[in-house]
This record gives sequence, structure tokens and C-alpha cells, in this order.
Amino acid sequence: MAYLIGTDEAGYGPNLGPLVISVTAWKVPDELRAADLYTVLQRVVNKTASTSQADELVIADSKQVYKQGGGLAPLERPVLACLRSLGHSESRWKSLWASVTGSDAAFLENTPWNREFDTALPCDTRVAEIDAASRRLASEFRATGVSLHTIRSAAIFPDHWNDLLEIDANTADALADETLQLLHAVVNSLGDSQIIIQCDKFGGRNQYGRLLQQVFPEYLIEIVREARSLSIYRWGPKNRRVECRFAANGENFLPTALASMTSKYLRELAMRAFNHFWRERVPGLKATAGYPVDARRFKRDIESAQRALGIEDRLIWRVR
Repeated sequence: MAYLIGTDEAGYGPNLGPLVISVTAWKVPDELRAADLYTVLQRVVNKTASTSQADELVIADSKQVYKQGGGLAPLERPVLACLRSLGHSESRWKSLWASVTGSDAAFLENTPWNREFDTALPCDTRVAEIDAASRRLASEFRATGVSLHTIRSAAIFPDHWNDLLEIDANTADALADETLQLLHAVVNSLGDSQIIIQCDKFGGRNQYGRLLQQVFPEYLIEIVREARSLSIYRWGPKNRRVECRFAANGENFLPTALASMTSKYLRELAMRAFNHFWRERVPGLKATAGYPVDARRFKRDIESAQRALGIEDRLIWRVR
């Protein structure tokens, strides 16, 4: 058996809300290492919403699947169905965070909007739909020999992100470091198998050998290719050889697409918590997605309430 792994993030550009990074790992028969999982799982998974059937899960780049203000169902149904296939059936927001990040949810207590918020899940989808989709996935996994092995995420809230930028002045380097650390934890949890990893490019850079060598110091990183469209690296012993690719538009790879959607779903839930808190305290306040221009408007609108509550900027505002 081999593992196909994808990573992606949501929330790299905003000033408000967390940056969320996710990794998904899929176990496949050796003969399917080079296969397109969209083709292998085509009876239950589609990457294009416009051509999908009602009983299919659309798993694609989250920017294609989710439209701001349109409800979470396009993200929620596939993400929660995939988590169900791993045995996760959390029915509350905080328990989902604990499950997907692999730790307790104590870090959410650092901010009042996260501390107060614990909505029931699913938010915008019926439980029966998610259970049915999960059963179809499980059936197809048995038929093809493919299985989803891991979904793991890390949430970096503004205060933590600002601290990271005091170490890594470059935001792309900070994103790369955090992604590769999460990737390292997932890779180290796997058995002796061939592993293929695909990441989106960080800030458009083409060279990742130094970063990989820092995160995987036990092996010499072999540089196979470094180019604008694709950079490839390999390391590890013959029985556990790892190939890591950094590709533009990497979400065409199913494990990366699911990582993109998981990250976006978790971030949008976090923004619901954030908006709910401030709208309870500022009458008529318009919700925000946290992106730069509107984030400044939102920050001005909550200024008086923020000052009265004694909440520091570092808990709210990402400097870059």
C-alpha cells in the first residue's frame, strides 16, 4: 500500500480570523499510486459542481465550491462526510476542533468569541445527508481498496501569527514552516510505505529544498526538479520513500482539494464565532469575511466596543 497526501490552507490573506492549514492522507493500493483519485472514486466524488449528481460529493478547490454568504452546505457536506468515514461524528463546534487538530480545544479559550461559541453541527446540512454520503464513501472505499486515512488541521489565530512573523519576517516562509511541520507530524504517523505528497506553492517560490531539510533533518533531501510549474523532492529509505511535489493549482489533486475545503470550513466556522460576538455588542454591525479592505471597515466599527471590553489588538488583527 502507498499514501497520497495533500496540503492546503485557507485564510492566508485576511487581517481578521485564523489561518487554517490542513493535511489529508489517503491509503491506496500500490498499483494506484499514480492514479487520479477522482477517476478511481468517480461514482461518489466529483470535482465540478455543475456536472455533479445529487448523491455525489463535490470535492474541489474551496474557492470554486464556496461563495461568501451562500451558506456552508457545499463545504460542510463533503468535509463532515469524509470525517464520518474516519469515525469522527462530533456534533459540536469545539469538539470538531479538538478532533481535527488532534488536541483539546483549550486554545479556543484565549479569546471571548471562541470561548462563548459552540454551535451544533452540522450548521447548514441535515445529519441524514451526511450519514448517507459517508456510507456511500465507505462502500466505494471497500470496492476500490482506497481509503481516507487522516484529516489533520492546524489553526493559527492572529496573536500566534503575529508572534510567528517576529521569527519569520516573510509571510510565505511562515506559512511554509507551519505547513511542513503539520506535514511532518502526519508523515511520521504512517507506516513503512511509499508516500507521495502534493502541496500548493507558497508565495510562488520554486525552491523548497532548504525548508524540507530543516523539517526532515534525518534524511538528505534529493532535488529532482525545481521549476515554475512544479518542484519535486525525494527522501527516505527504499521501503519508505517520500516524494514531495509543490505544484501551481495543486487542488486538482483530490487529497489537496479536500485539505482546501477542510481548511475553509474550519475558518468559516471561526468567522461565524467572531462575527457573532461583535454583532451582539455593536448594533447594526455588518459581518466581515476578514479580508483587507472590509477588515479595516470592521475594525473601525468595533473600535469603541473593543476599547470598552479591554480587548487587545493582537488578539484581533494580523499585522500581515
